[in-house]
Amino acid sequence: MTATEPARTNPRMLDLAALRSAVDEGTIDTVVVAFTDMQGRLQGKRLHAAYFLDFALEHGTEGCNYLLAVDVEMNTVDGYAISSWERGYGDLAFELDLSTLRRLPHEPASAMVQCDLTWLDGRPVEQSPRRILRRQLDRAAALGYTALAGTELEFVIFRDSYEEAQRRDYRELTPANLYNIDYSLLGTARVEPLLRAIRNATYAAGMNVESAKGECNLGQHEIGFLYDEAMVTADNHSVYKTMAKEIAAQHGQSITFMAKPNEREGNSCHIHLSLRGKDGELVFDTGDGPTPIYRSFIAGMLATMRDHTLLYAPNINSYKRFADASFAPTAIAWGEDNRTCAIRTVGHRGSARLENRVPGGDVNPYLALAAMLASGLDGIEQQLELEPALAGNAYAAGRERVPGTLAEARDAFAGSAAARAAFGDEVVDHYVNMADVELAAFGAAVTDWELRRGFERL
Repeated sequence: MTATEPARTNPRMLDLAALRSAVDEGTIDTVVVAFTDMQGRLQGKRLHAAYFLDFALEHGTEGCNYLLAVDVEMNTVDGYAISSWERGYGDLAFELDLSTLRRLPHEPASAMVQCDLTWLDGRPVEQSPRRILRRQLDRAAALGYTALAGTELEFVIFRDSYEEAQRRDYRELTPANLYNIDYSLLGTARVEPLLRAIRNATYAAGMNVESAKGECNLGQHEIGFLYDEAMVTADNHSVYKTMAKEIAAQHGQSITFMAKPNEREGNSCHIHLSLRGKDGELVFDTGDGPTPIYRSFIAGMLATMRDHTLLYAPNINSYKRFADASFAPTAIAWGEDNRTCAIRTVGHRGSARLENRVPGGDVNPYLALAAMLASGLDGIEQQLELEPALAGNAYAAGRERVPGTLAEARDAFAGSAAARAAFGDEVVDHYVNMADVELAAFGAAVTDWELRRGFERL
């Protein structure tokens, strides 16, 4: 394959000419080739920069197809159609997307490029998260729309290193703050060296950093970024999440994006989304309030919220976050600037957008954005009518609730005609199997809670 270079939109991103110059000057000697896997993690290789320019740029590179068929521990597991012992665990190709070429300022002399995944005959790997989102963006484009998105990703900082946390079996770790620091400047100053390092490194890597703020849980923080085209936002989300962990490790600390790392407030990932016309014209609010397109988009999301929850909450732990009076939604409802609802609408005219409050910090951004677009576009195509906005406390409104367990979400997704129409059977079956693997692993585990509750007394 031959990689073609697209137009630049962010001047801090690299182009090939700048990369070649940096390699010649010796300021870059490593290129990380990365893709996002099912769990939302960056995986890939570190290539010598000269090899990247002289060979990989034209011929690409490859990796084992088990990379889209393992659990979070990287164990090979049964049930995936694309990869198995019977199929021989062959290769897939990393197709370079040079629009993602960027410096990694927190790593010595390094750059990164993100990839799509294809089979060796050039066919796209339909189960790849980036491909799943691309198909929905292409569908939106065919209808005359572009999608803009932003993700708000929370995390908890601990003073312990990742190695120390593992040695202690993740018990009795020291959070970076010992009280609620929501919007607290004093509290965030305690960890400003780490937050500043993440902000500045991600900015230098081509992300448009907005701010950092404290949150409710002990040691909980959020770094925000400006909205962008949906694919750019998903790409940046994946890079940021990896960079934040790496920079924390360099500071001898650790951070977690788990949806519910303890019994206090969980880590959310609120996703903001809006549509624009082909030439950037407003679609959701043209000056007289929500348009019929906007209203039908929200109606479509509500109609399939249960069907798609698996893509918003992909792990056992994700569902611990859904609790009444927690700022994590339980009711399938929408409201105007109402944080108790699953969908909150904010802004007007050019800032009009919806906020999906269901995803947690463990979400795969490509899958969540694809689900939001698939359901919203269904709503537009079917001209669905939107119910009145919910006023008041959605937790006490008696509305249908989001699935309360991974098993419930798995069954809703597996049996969803809308999901199968939007993504195809091969994609739905692939991610249903991912849920089955997670459920089986958890079902076989003996937890601390069981031991404390029953070791002596049962």
